[in-house]
Amino acid sequence: MSTVAPAPSRVSFATALRTPGIARPIAASLLGRLPMGAVGLVLILQTRSLTGSYASGGLVAGTSALFFGASAPLLGRVIDRRGQTGVLVAGGMVNGAALAAFAMLPHGTGLGVLLALAVVIGAAEPPLGPCVRTLWSELLEDPDLRYAVYALEASVLEVVYILGPVLIVAGIGSLSLRAAVLACAILGAAGSIVFALTPASRHWRPHVDEARSRAGALAAGGIRTLLAVMVLAGISIAAIEVAVPALCERAGSRGAAGLVLGAWGLGSMAGGFVSGRRGASADPALRFVWLLCALALATVPLALATGVASLAALIVVAGLALAPSLAAVNGLIGVLAPPGTVTEANTWTLSGLAAGIAAGGALGGAVVQGAGPPTAFLVAAAAVAAAAAVAAARRASLRAL
Repeated sequence: MSTVAPAPSRVSFATALRTPGIARPIAASLLGRLPMGAVGLVLILQTRSLTGSYASGGLVAGTSALFFGASAPLLGRVIDRRGQTGVLVAGGMVNGAALAAFAMLPHGTGLGVLLALAVVIGAAEPPLGPCVRTLWSELLEDPDLRYAVYALEASVLEVVYILGPVLIVAGIGSLSLRAAVLACAILGAAGSIVFALTPASRHWRPHVDEARSRAGALAAGGIRTLLAVMVLAGISIAAIEVAVPALCERAGSRGAAGLVLGAWGLGSMAGGFVSGRRGASADPALRFVWLLCALALATVPLALATGVASLAALIVVAGLALAPSLAAVNGLIGVLAPPGTVTEANTWTLSGLAAGIAAGGALGGAVVQGAGPPTAFLVAAAAVAAAAAVAAARRASLRAL
């Protein structure tokens, strides 16, 4: 006798946000992360203003990103042992002070001083995203609600990464680059401190009784798998971010690049909202593999774009699986990380994404220069396909024991 499987329940984002300890930390973390989409560009532009060199600007921004990626797992490990409050408050204040000092530098400042401040800016940036996800992994016992919040965050972050550059760079920066750098300092520090002072963050305590390997979060094979996947995903994201403005420029509409990338973000946001309402999967590892496959297949048609209009239409579709894939990563971390290492595990995937973006930017630029934007889009698709292959081959490591 056959039975009909029940339809998957729909999850309300409002229900998830009404869970005690959820709404205030996510709002504070989004405030603190608002500058993340703008700070690299702000550092480039301010360095260009001070030194007259875009090459120096790229070096300064790259140095900041490099030290953020290197320090985040270390800060995550400290948080897993000592708690969130002290690290977040100190990091927010040091990061904000370094950005404020950068804003006040006079014309003619030497590159060495700029690089030294960039090191502090990157190394002290508080890992707000990993901290808020650590709270969710403990506060949200219902897997459907937990996945819904992960998907909501991934979707809302798309808005943050769109609004940050618009408000800080295009808005404040059009009046004063110094003011734009100061805005990054104030928003980042305020968000970190407000987050650290929320009851959920202050009351969170590390699992000090858990035995930990010297390898930390990387002792888990699943975390190593996710790290590899995120490096490849970062390569794909960066290749697209390079190819889009190149194609727009060739089409005679250089200024349309921001709108096209915004359409990509809107597609991702829509996909995240839909995915979040579907709730958690009975087999999260399998869903993750299929999401990566869908992301790779949806990226391939970007190579067929002939102008801004066709590219904008295709990139909305290409973005649909992006936020759900990132939400799936965050959901898997919560169950795969060894006990007492959830924050560190979240920072490793963040660092992997940053490393992939750095490599993908260089690779994408070389491909665009040599073979053109369509080939760069195919490189982006190939990188995600490789990520899907890694996840499929190591699917057993993505299942909780």
